[in-house]
Amino acid sequence: MNVITLTKENFSDTINCGKTVLVDFRADWCAPCIALSPVIADIAAENPDVFVGEVNIDEQPELADEYGISSIPTLLVFRNSEIVNAAVGLKTKEHITSMLK
Repeated sequence: MNVITLTKENFSDTINCGKTVLVDFRADWCAPCIALSPVIADIAAENPDVFVGEVNIDEQPELADEYGISSIPTLLVFRNSEIVNAAVGLKTKEHITSMLK
């Protein structure tokens, strides 16, 4: 599965899709976000039961505000539209995978 670009138009439907959802709040100018990108892509490819999306905070400031994103990268894990796990900063693949359980 690929990493899907999330916007205010598809965000609500995505977090209510019935799967575990990993959302990466990021920006194109953020070096840690760029470093994390291939890790997120690997997680998406290796976990077909998890929906993986990314939110560009510069293009979707409403979503960043709604979820109180003040530092990036921020990772949120949703189940049934509820946040069940969160992490801020550059994390290892193992750390992120453990957040999905």
